[in-house]
Amino acid sequence: MSKGGPTDTAEKIKRDGNIPRHVAIIMDGNGRWAKRRGLPRIHGHRAGRKAVREVVEGCVELRVQVLTLYTFSVENWRRPQREVSALMRFLEQTLREERAELRKSDVRLGAIGRLTDLPEPVQNTLAETIDYLKSGKGLLLNLAISYGGRAEIVDAVKKMIGDVPEWLSGPQEIDEQFFENYLYTAGLPDPDLLIRTSGELRISNFLLWQLAYSEIWVTDTLWPDFRKKHLFQAIRDYQQRERRFGRID
Repeated sequence: MSKGGPTDTAEKIKRDGNIPRHVAIIMDGNGRWAKRRGLPRIHGHRAGRKAVREVVEGCVELRVQVLTLYTFSVENWRRPQREVSALMRFLEQTLREERAELRKSDVRLGAIGRLTDLPEPVQNTLAETIDYLKSGKGLLLNLAISYGGRAEIVDAVKKMIGDVPEWLSGPQEIDEQFFENYLYTAGLPDPDLLIRTSGELRISNFLLWQLAYSEIWVTDTLWPDFRKKHLFQAIRDYQQRERRFGRID
């Protein structure tokens, strides 16, 4: 349980130091939020947009380097076609409507996953938005779209097999750093902190390689109700932990 409180501010948290470089979030609970209100599931996703705004704003204030949001998984393609189509339209609309505000906040945009599986209009809007925000010098907002941790590892192996340099004399030269260069997240720090909303205690095929030593913070709050204060509570709790990475102190 977090020891943070409503009086925590970005400046106070920054003064205490140890801000995570990379925060990853499993944004869970949109469907349940809508169901409890007798609304279609898409209304939960729309309500979650405010939560995204607040989390981005909080990460900018704290000077977090990377925020990765689990936006749409490879498993989500199995949902009813009507819901998937609505989600794709909502994603495209959100990218268009939020890009100006993101640029004001000096935010860059990135995306990881099997992006070619996305409908062409979504691919185009995503590419346009990434280009529109490429001059940002602050937070990297990284969207995991059509993403799966196992799929990422499989894709990395395929790419590595097709791209192994001729000088590689044998498998003994393949180490963790070599392999990481073929992941979607190549060049990014691993998440220091994973946040999951809605109280579920699983990582749902998210960043399986990268989360090896991440601290995990779970809240019962459903994603549409998640606010900056919850982010600050998670980071305050993170600051109070001792990370050993397998060492004995």
